[in-house]
Amino acid sequence: MSDAAQPTAAEVRAAAEAVKAALDRHLDAVEARTGEDDPAVYSAFNALAAAAEAYDERLYDRYDEVTPFEIPAADDSLPPYAGPDDPHAVTVLIRRDYAVAQPQRLLGQAQRIVDLGPEAESGPGAGPVVGSSTHAALGVLFGEYEPDEIASRHKEFGLEEGDSTLWVSAADDLPEPGEWLSAPFDQADPQQIVCRFDVSSVFDDEELLDHDDDGPDDEDDAADEAAHSDPEDERV
Repeated sequence: MSDAAQPTAAEVRAAAEAVKAALDRHLDAVEARTGEDDPAVYSAFNALAAAAEAYDERLYDRYDEVTPFEIPAADDSLPPYAGPDDPHAVTVLIRRDYAVAQPQRLLGQAQRIVDLGPEAESGPGAGPVVGSSTHAALGVLFGEYEPDEIASRHKEFGLEEGDSTLWVSAADDLPEPGEWLSAPFDQADPQQIVCRFDVSSVFDDEELLDHDDDGPDDEDDAADEAAHSDPEDERV
């Protein structure tokens, strides 16, 4: 970084004062919180994290030094939890995307399932024929295996994994039988989610980009860069 682009000593000092003020606001919010998920504490935490990050960057740019503490980045994927404190029921929503990467493999596996099924009275080849219908093959596959088994064996079935997510949502009571079957996903409320787990190749791409952008020219630069790097994000 050129001298012209470096922050001034006054800017570094101002960033340090901002961290001190954010610490006071965070402590005030914690002391006055109304519950475990008080939005004022959530907001103060985010402000403290942003102030600490800004100070760390300016300190490094000006003096080539870093702070001895780390504040994890806020998870903006979910709003503050507003569900029951003691949920009596849990809803688990799962989405998994697949590409049909090898249609012939999918068709072959589906036909094998049909041939070995109870409708195949006279041995292999006597049952219904899947033919070239990917639609029919998918119906056979997902009708035969549990989703978790398909997830673990997707390559065997000619499928390629895409993004996936799992949401654990809290509720006061278990819904009545059949209550939501006509629209099973319409009642998903982000504020009721206890936790979520996301899997996506975009996370791997971001890590690769970070490594490529860092690209130190020598071992000393690599050491400096490693000391200043942010902790790896955890998606939970």
